[in-house]
Amino acid sequence: MQESKLNVKLLRATVEPEITAATAARLCYSGADLDALQEKMDSETSAKLIDKIVKIGHYSVLEHANFTFAIEGVSRALSHQLVRHRIASFSQQSQRYVDAKNFGYVIPPKIAANPEAKIKFEALMQTTMDAYKELLEISPKEDARYVLPNATDTKVIVTMNTRALYNFFEKRCCARAQWEIQALARAMLKLAKEAAPKLFEKAGEPCVSKGECPEGEMSCGKWKALGATLKEHK
Repeated sequence: MQESKLNVKLLRATVEPEITAATAARLCYSGADLDALQEKMDSETSAKLIDKIVKIGHYSVLEHANFTFAIEGVSRALSHQLVRHRIASFSQQSQRYVDAKNFGYVIPPKIAANPEAKIKFEALMQTTMDAYKELLEISPKEDARYVLPNATDTKVIVTMNTRALYNFFEKRCCARAQWEIQALARAMLKLAKEAAPKLFEKAGEPCVSKGECPEGEMSCGKWKALGATLKEHK
């Protein structure tokens, strides 16, 4: 039983995701046949098309580019938030079938920074593990797992298309997002930008992606430096 650390990898992505999305965009506005569409498409042309479609909000063509991430060292508290993003595919390590005798756990930074709080937290993790092991001797794993805490670490593979990722990054890269899923979103955005820089150039929190902040009086204030607009809550 030990503290877990976030680890994210980009497992797979659509081949030439930017050209794929740009070709789909051109198809919508061109009378050319499929061979002609592909012959004329290159990285420079696709970059110009992506700029245009993102600016006008023609996000449906972005759905043709998919990205698959492997995630570990995150808590069950995070995974409960992650699966709220509907347009995605998820596979998660099962507590029903995988033995959690030596489970890891995620410690919130503010608890980790407080010696007294950290001692209490780690003591509870040990108490929980002891109870889990005892229950395993008299009950099946699928029942013993009920005592495992939200802090229990887990592994997830998630696939999202570019449009879904835009939405995910808008919601979860924001400074107002919960700290753990915010860290995950920023790590995923970094990997996405490395794989398809033009496609994700405008992705991120709303002050970056849309030029506006929807948080009203709860805004972190970043929108001012970016020249964005503050949208007041109604």
